[in-house]
Amino acid sequence: MARAQAALRVVFAEDNYLMREGTAALFAEVAEITLVRLVEEPGALIAAVAELAPDAVLTDIRMPPTYTVEGITVAKRIRAEYPGTGVVVLSQYVEPDYAYELLADGVAGLGYLLKERVAQLDEIVRALQDVCRGGSALDPKVVEGLLARRSADATSPLNGLTGRELEVLEQMATGRSNAAIARRMYLSERAVEKHISSLFQKLNLLPEGDVNRRVAAVLAFLKAGTAT
Repeated sequence: MARAQAALRVVFAEDNYLMREGTAALFAEVAEITLVRLVEEPGALIAAVAELAPDAVLTDIRMPPTYTVEGITVAKRIRAEYPGTGVVVLSQYVEPDYAYELLADGVAGLGYLLKERVAQLDEIVRALQDVCRGGSALDPKVVEGLLARRSADATSPLNGLTGRELEVLEQMATGRSNAAIARRMYLSERAVEKHISSLFQKLNLLPEGDVNRRVAAVLAFLKAGTAT
């Protein structure tokens, strides 16, 4: 008999009481996730991670004391000090600049989703599972926003990519593997590999390891979308 997968142990940080308790109630119905602590501010979040060593953290981007980017700051600190814990940051709005700031030092173990995804539990579960494995997760609406902004920028380094290559890069930006991209786009894995190799060349990403180049490609995508 197949062994059941253990539930992910998650710490959730959210200063709004209704959002915090409502999300906890939703997660109580999900077998894949166990909330081990609810906290309201960054200091308590760091303390909970240090004490409990959770598999993942789900945190709001705006928390006390300034209600600006505390979630990004604490996410990067957790990834640096507790690399075994993945982090997904939740934002109320599509904010490509914040997504780039979060992922600029590396995408491994990090995710950026819109708060509306909380009601779509399968999306949240997938993102938490991905960051726990060292992958990444970027909300599709953020990717769409980046594409819209990119199209208005004649100097974007992504303008040399074909439509299909942009589609593949968009899928890479959401954290999908080659196999997952192939399934979603109805392509063979070999075709996906060819598109990725081509976009690496066009973005002048030297062969320093496939993982590093994937990160660099996603960051190029994000950076292009943050241009004003």
